[in-house]
Amino acid sequence: MEKVTGFGGFFFRSENPGELAKWYHDHLGIDPVPGDYGTPCWQQEAGATVFAPFEKATDYFGNLEKQFMLNFRVRDLDAMIAQLEAAGIEVRRDPNSPYPNGSFAWLNDPEGNPIELWQPV
Repeated sequence: MEKVTGFGGFFFRSENPGELAKWYHDHLGIDPVPGDYGTPCWQQEAGATVFAPFEKATDYFGNLEKQFMLNFRVRDLDAMIAQLEAAGIEVRRDPNSPYPNGSFAWLNDPEGNPIELWQPV
């Protein structure tokens, strides 16, 4: 069976795509989509990627109206949390971390989309 080799992108609707792309760049280091084909797009590091459908009624994402949660791998969760908090962004650390697979924290982007930060073991 032929299989996909990974995610090629994540596309979603936004009230203000330009401002939201800037927020992700400024706070999480994700390069915005280039305006031409000659400029490379954001390159992520190779690593584990969890693809996990959840029950429709899960409260794990916070707001029940949100249909997805982005999970980003980080090298140093404490440093990322400090960076975000210094920018005035509320971050909720998982009080039960670490787990056998790593440590977690949560935040929301300016449009309320849930984000999970994961420092793998």
